Amino acid sequence: MSIHDQYLQTIDRVIAQGPYRADWESLADRDMPRWMQEAKFGIFIHWGVYSVPGFGSEWYSRNMYIQGSDSFRHHVETYGPHTEFGYKGFIPMFRAERFDPAAWADLFARAGARYVVPVAEHHDGFQMYRSEISHWNAAEMGPKRDVLGELKAAFDDRGLVMGASSHRVEHWFFMGHGREFPSDIHEPMRRGDFYWPAMPEPADHFDLFSTPTPTDEFLEDWLVRSCEIVDRFHPKEMYFDWWIQHSAVKPYLKRFAAYYYNRAAEWGEDVTICYKQDAFPFGTATVDMERGKFAVAQPFHWQTDTAIARNSWGWTENNEFKDPRDLVRDLMDAISKNGVMLLNVGPKPDGTISEQDTAVLLGIGRWLQTNGEAVYGTIPWRRAEEGPTATKEGAFTDNADAGFTAQDFRFTCRGSHIYATCMKWPQSGAVTITELADRDASSKPVFHGIIRSVEVLGQGEARWTRDETGLHVQGSPSADGYPVVVRITTD
Repeated sequence: MSIHDQYLQTIDRVIAQGPYRADWESLADRDMPRWMQEAKFGIFIHWGVYSVPGFGSEWYSRNMYIQGSDSFRHHVETYGPHTEFGYKGFIPMFRAERFDPAAWADLFARAGARYVVPVAEHHDGFQMYRSEISHWNAAEMGPKRDVLGELKAAFDDRGLVMGASSHRVEHWFFMGHGREFPSDIHEPMRRGDFYWPAMPEPADHFDLFSTPTPTDEFLEDWLVRSCEIVDRFHPKEMYFDWWIQHSAVKPYLKRFAAYYYNRAAEWGEDVTICYKQDAFPFGTATVDMERGKFAVAQPFHWQTDTAIARNSWGWTENNEFKDPRDLVRDLMDAISKNGVMLLNVGPKPDGTISEQDTAVLLGIGRWLQTNGEAVYGTIPWRRAEEGPTATKEGAFTDNADAGFTAQDFRFTCRGSHIYATCMKWPQSGAVTITELADRDASSKPVFHGIIRSVEVLGQGEARWTRDETGLHVQGSPSADGYPVVVRITTD
């Protein structure tokens, strides 16, 4: 019996013996784990063979086979015809000769992150860990290192929680365009081959019933790979990209969730699955919003995943980097609305993290050193926000400047403290928080409690007055353009 078939038997046994069954009713009523609710801020990592060409985006393995595309032309001009140099030709070039897991862990800790989610396998089908399922993995090829295994050890040493991400299911069609012209993808293919199955790409990626329909053979392979990640690394978050919402995948999602939740129960660990759109029924896993947020506070916990680079999740020569001040604003906007933020970094093929990415991470980390008490372990206040600037809701809405003003605040709280984060602290240092106005209780104010003290984090006690128009706070002028947190202590 093959290892693949043995694993399928193990999956069935674990599901049969555990408290969770492979049906949505059994898998319901699962909240975001407490550790994740308190952590608030994590790091996503897109690093793999696609980092070697470093052109366009992490979708290079697909785009290089689309005739007429920029990536197609770049590939032919730089590496030659696809019959002579296909995508797999990049694997020996992916040497990761300067990869230092401890240095990564140290950087992420200095950035203030509390959890990290490396991509275990991207759409290109190259596993970033030692695997019994396929030989096309980083431990046997390219770096010849068990990348996820080494990262887990380094993260454990720094007290960082590790998750894992699988984008494998899109591999069903990801290399399919290579069959449309002479290329190395015309080779005979079977399960276990790198390019297999290279099927035609659906015209609509969000068509839940697109054809050709993924086969049981492919989806069983997806299931086994996903469960292998669970068993090898005990990730406390499993993140899946969008195409798991396809109708053919649904039975396998149930089996995976039952297996993962049963394993977690066996190990005494609190875990979650993060999904996009409605791939999972609400309440069976954690909602994720890609490159975007909710406009208003939600009654459920959710995650936004976004990237330091606007144009790509992986490293490219032409990445356009976001300002760390804007990312801090995104973080505070998300957590005020019951969310957490997973911020992506794309390392270079040699295993180093660029100066620009590093500068962004350290900028966020410095801000969190001063203002972390308004972030970690907090909960949303009864109002998430005030001010004229509304958050644009939905996925892929994070590239435009929100245009925040000195009147825009985001609220969190913990114990006797209310934290009002001014999204754009004025040069005068004078702000007014209207939600904390001193109004008669009969007018049903948001807040009608006793304020004992007001401080500006990083500055100390602030001068303040309170009247029917708001809480007026005088702090120091803004020096660096980052958001500023006002801590209000109540009784």
